[in-house]
Amino acid sequence: MKIAIGCDHGALALKNKLISHLEKAGYEVKDFGTCSSDNCDYPDYAGAAAKAVASGECQKGIVLCTTGIGVSIAANKVRGIRCALLTDTWSAKMTRLHNDTNMMALGAGVVGENLALEIADTWLNTEFSGEARHQRRIQKVMDLEKE
Repeated sequence: MKIAIGCDHGALALKNKLISHLEKAGYEVKDFGTCSSDNCDYPDYAGAAAKAVASGECQKGIVLCTTGIGVSIAANKVRGIRCALLTDTWSAKMTRLHNDTNMMALGAGVVGENLALEIADTWLNTEFSGEARHQRRIQKVMDLEKE
């Protein structure tokens, strides 16, 4: 599986740890930046990662900033993206089971490294349930993009 990843300067260290962890687990990771601790704008990197997921270039995506809020908002502006801001493993599991999210967001100032890695592992290892009620709800959410 190919995973798109992007962050701003506030989450650079966590992004680098996450990339290493994911590659050791056998994932291919495409890094959309930033690669510097210089001040930058999170929509540039979250948007690029989200577009890679929406186009099919990558199957899933992870975006990070200090709170995770900005990158999740930016990613969700891209048609076809369902990005969940995650702070715990239970939510990571449920957003895959019920919402079939294709991106997740983390706040480097909110979750520590160990928890971030656990959240990512849980999210990546949980399959969508495929239940009709969840498919119906997801379709209603995605239809909102057409209005």
